[in-house]
Amino acid sequence: MAEPLTHFDPSGAARMVAVTDKPETARAAVAEARVRMAPATLERIREGQIGKGDVLAVARLAAIAGAKQTPQLIPLCHPVRLTGIDVDFALEPDLPGVRATVRVTAVDRTGPEMEAMTAAAAAALTIYDMCKAIDRAMAIESVYLVEKSGGKSGVWTRGGAP
Repeated sequence: MAEPLTHFDPSGAARMVAVTDKPETARAAVAEARVRMAPATLERIREGQIGKGDVLAVARLAAIAGAKQTPQLIPLCHPVRLTGIDVDFALEPDLPGVRATVRVTAVDRTGPEMEAMTAAAAAALTIYDMCKAIDRAMAIESVYLVEKSGGKSGVWTRGGAP
């Protein structure tokens, strides 16, 4: 039998899950987002030739801000005490495009998985926004959790491609 969804009460109404009795522990989550684009767009990002400025620097700031704003964007997310946010980008000619990887750490009663995924999505959306004038056909192809650690369920790692 499938596990019940915790964000619904027995009558089916949405609720914010109580985490009061859970211990505060160190937790972490890693998420990725991929933005597919024309090879010429990727090359212009690599060369710093986008008119709005440094695409990846702005996307990094957007990712950090997105992680910090997650409870305001996702209605049933708890505010989580974040202790670190690391954002990395890989320029991937075979995609072609950019892969944003975000690692979020926290010490709290619930994990930062949603913060990591929101951050990755914000980075991807910012890359689109910064480059849309030259490549409206860009596509954000995926946003997904790569791994999480901490809490009662321990370590989880994605096996294979999303």
